[in-house]
Amino acid sequence: MQHLMESPPLQGIRVVEFSHMVMGPSTGAILADLGADVIKVEPLGGDRTRRLLGSGAGYFPMFNRNKRSICIDLKSESGLAVAKRLIGEADVLIENFRPGALERLGLGPDGFPESNPGLIYYSAKGFLSGPYEHRSALDEVAQMMGGLAYMTGPPGRPLRAGASVIDIAGGMFGAIGIMAALLRRQEGGNGAVVRSSLYETTAYVVGQHMAQMAVTGEAARPMPDRVSAWAIYDVFETAHPGEQVFIGVVSDSQWQSFVGTFDLGSIGSDPAFEKNNDRVKARDVILPVVRDIMARHTRADLLAKLEAAAVAFAPIARPEDLFDDTHLNANGTLVDLTLNDGRKVKLPTTPVELDGALPSVRRDIPHPGADAEQILADIGYSDAEIAELLARQVIGSTRPAAGEEN
Repeated sequence: MQHLMESPPLQGIRVVEFSHMVMGPSTGAILADLGADVIKVEPLGGDRTRRLLGSGAGYFPMFNRNKRSICIDLKSESGLAVAKRLIGEADVLIENFRPGALERLGLGPDGFPESNPGLIYYSAKGFLSGPYEHRSALDEVAQMMGGLAYMTGPPGRPLRAGASVIDIAGGMFGAIGIMAALLRRQEGGNGAVVRSSLYETTAYVVGQHMAQMAVTGEAARPMPDRVSAWAIYDVFETAHPGEQVFIGVVSDSQWQSFVGTFDLGSIGSDPAFEKNNDRVKARDVILPVVRDIMARHTRADLLAKLEAAAVAFAPIARPEDLFDDTHLNANGTLVDLTLNDGRKVKLPTTPVELDGALPSVRRDIPHPGADAEQILADIGYSDAEIAELLARQVIGSTRPAAGEEN
């Protein structure tokens, strides 16, 4: 069993997070997993993300561990005062609301140069500076207009990726930018305004296809219709219907190992197929033979042979299969969490090892406003002031209200 991170590197960094959905919370989750004290500011009653159904039901539990929660009425003068005091004590602010939303409340990046000149102010947006910057966007919008949906679906049927990959990748770029700004501040600089976005993140992700066009003069085709760089780089059926395996033979040495493990007949011994590019040109000859051989094996037998051959392979899995994955459970990637309704669950931690250790869970998924009193005390409010804020409902209850559980 791999040990978990005991002294995470961002200890001592305080982050105030005004965010919802995925992109902003994922940035906060990465910083929290790496040791930062992330204070999640929620509206009274809790973040609406907590109550999403369907594909959104997992957003809150996945991206809000290791955070403290406070619910604030930002429509009230007293609530805004609490928020400004929180920000004044913070190293980092995270926000991912509509362009201008926090500025209208007086909580924009221009509001703290004197009260907190070292503040790293991070905004997760749809677009970076330019003609589109005032537009609203979603992960799916960025995937569609950035070419990723075109590359994912078959020709004429653009299809978004099967997870919030742009939200999460954009959040990762946000965390990178924040840590770079913290490092610069440590070297004697002031704070910074950091932004990452969905659209530019998508452009970065499809940049390899843009480069392909630049290099070859030919536009990249959608992945289901692509011309692969390797002859064997596909999904194959096994002897049991529905049990599929991906196999990638991506070097000449892997080819030799592959044909040494599986008898491909004359194809395996033909010197005309020793080089990768020659095999790519002969895909129509090679693939039918390989498909026939793979279909004679059970998946378990095939996986054992492929591992012995040291080629790239993967059983085709569903997300729910990962709960029981031997590797993820053995190395500590899946951490124990408790949903707000008391149910136990295992979810992936931030996949970064430091000296062989993965981030651990220091704080479970918070109930709405559960940490409000301690947070207020941390920034200097007296017991009487805290009691008044709670009584006036400027600050939400520390107890989860009926129907507010994850």
